[in-house]
Amino acid sequence: MTKIKICGLSRLQDIEAVNQALPDYIGFVFAKSRRQVDVETAKGLKAALSPEIKAVGVFVNNSVAEIVALAGNGTIDLIQLHGDEDEKMIAELKKAVQLPIIKAMRIRDASDIKKTDADYRLFDTFDASQYGGSGACFNWELIAAVKEDFFLAGGLKSDNIEAAINRVNPFGVDISSGVETNGKKDRQKIIQIVEKIRRMNR
Repeated sequence: MTKIKICGLSRLQDIEAVNQALPDYIGFVFAKSRRQVDVETAKGLKAALSPEIKAVGVFVNNSVAEIVALAGNGTIDLIQLHGDEDEKMIAELKKAVQLPIIKAMRIRDASDIKKTDADYRLFDTFDASQYGGSGACFNWELIAAVKEDFFLAGGLKSDNIEAAINRVNPFGVDISSGVETNGKKDRQKIIQIVEKIRRMNR
């Protein structure tokens, strides 16, 4: 059963939309981005989030101390490292917190698929100008042989989600720009794609 993550929530109406659609995970982006939220905003949004949905904190080259502080106050349930974080940092985090860790890997070619001590890998599109959220797909053939649980990201939307899941059989899909209209989360697009994936899971 493919898990669903809707990433980049920043407004109360985004929370209301996912509470209706009920994906498995949502993401709060704490890195510099048009979807970035501060700690207080994230705490308020998490308080309004359905307890059925897990909140993922998305970080890009943040310090261990910053991440541990957020992990300790109940704002997030999982940690996603989407920058240049190394295995040493992952080891430090694992000693400091009990939350599952997702390590993002931006894929240009097969050499970008690396082993990690994180709990999950997330495969995203490589974009030299940013660490994620470009809305572009990468060549899924590069990860077709990966058997361990991973999240697939990068340009996923309603009209390609079925092909993506059927091709690489990910543990989970991570969707952001594919459920936006004019740069903002779109309730109907969120509901539509969650329902589509749930039908595939039946």
